[in-house]
Amino acid sequence: MQLHSPSKTKKLVIFGAGQFAEIAYELFTHDSPYEVVGFAVEGAYRKQTQLFGLPVVAIEQVIEHFSPDTHEVYVAVVFNQLNRLRARLMTQAQQQGYRLASYISSHAFVWPNVTFGKHCFVFEQNVLQPFVTIGDNAILWSGNHIGHHTRIGDHVFVSSHVVISGQCHIGNHCFIGVNTAVANEVVIGDDCYINMSSCVTRNLEANKMYRGNPAAAYHDNARQKLAAAEGGG
Repeated sequence: MQLHSPSKTKKLVIFGAGQFAEIAYELFTHDSPYEVVGFAVEGAYRKQTQLFGLPVVAIEQVIEHFSPDTHEVYVAVVFNQLNRLRARLMTQAQQQGYRLASYISSHAFVWPNVTFGKHCFVFEQNVLQPFVTIGDNAILWSGNHIGHHTRIGDHVFVSSHVVISGQCHIGNHCFIGVNTAVANEVVIGDDCYINMSSCVTRNLEANKMYRGNPAAAYHDNARQKLAAAEGGG
């Protein structure tokens, strides 16, 4: 696959230093106008001072190293706490005065009237059909199909090879697992966690965990369950 390598006109700091941060570095570096100049993590979790030869600084001191006047930020964190960790760090970056970056792969098919919120990340081989709306802080991993007139809310993570049919509405803070299929006109409530290979044929109530074909709830408080599993609040 030949990547598009535009000239570097913007400087970027990546919040995070894990595997997604490494992937974000590769894609921003080789397929965007951004030059990645450093990484930042919360001070209590900083375990290294360099990554790819670039500095890793504490988020609490990031302004001392990278001015918000000349740098943008992308928060490369996955779906911890139903995307709330990424949302919190995104908000923190804004409060520190940073503009938020997005990445849309040059190998995604995005119809011209698709609309995006801020701070989105769209991997290769995604197909976004006409009249799709993507909210703030959404991640679409590789190879998804997002059907016409579908609305994806804020702080959503869509894994790979997910098919979302036309005229669906995906609520805020949702996670949709690999190889899941969503039927036409389905409404998925906020804070839903949908396991891999699920088949969603009807509307799903908010704040529940679902799996199976057809998808059925197996836990009634997704926020609480995932926070406990991840050690978050």
